[in-house]
Amino acid sequence: MSGGRGKLVSGRAQSKVRAARVSLREVLPEDLPVFFENHRDPSATWMAAFTMADPSDRAAFDSHWEKILAHEHVTKRTILLDSEVVGNIMCYQLLGAANVAYWIWKEQWGKGIATEALRLFLAIVTERPLVGRTAADNFASRRVLEKCGFVRIDEERGFAHARGEKIDEIVFRLD
Repeated sequence: MSGGRGKLVSGRAQSKVRAARVSLREVLPEDLPVFFENHRDPSATWMAAFTMADPSDRAAFDSHWEKILAHEHVTKRTILLDSEVVGNIMCYQLLGAANVAYWIWKEQWGKGIATEALRLFLAIVTERPLVGRTAADNFASRRVLEKCGFVRIDEERGFAHARGEKIDEIVFRLD
């Protein structure tokens, strides 16, 4: 019995240690092929739901990121765990509001990396209110937003390319 509890505590401690090694840096051109490969993962795109129409279309991906990188009002960062690229995070304008979006590589899910990256990012992006959106069934992403102080304000329906249908989306706000 105590061995099981020891493993649980050990797992939590390990997650916190790993999250403490999370950092953000400017997006570099060499990050884009890594982003592309990870944004193509079928289970990750299904979870994110609101993705590009065809995640395997490299030309569309490159065009999309070319616009993001050129846009001076989009704050974008690469998420690192130690020196390894494990995701990206950005703030952009949508429907007249500043919105945040992040993507963590599937192999890194459940380690506290998204929460730590968002906390770090909120120190860079000080504009408020800030909106975060997630598929209603993406409980992990909902929890990341809540841990960082976002409050649920609305629910909408939108077309999710990754799922090929309209789904519920939860809208959060950080004031």
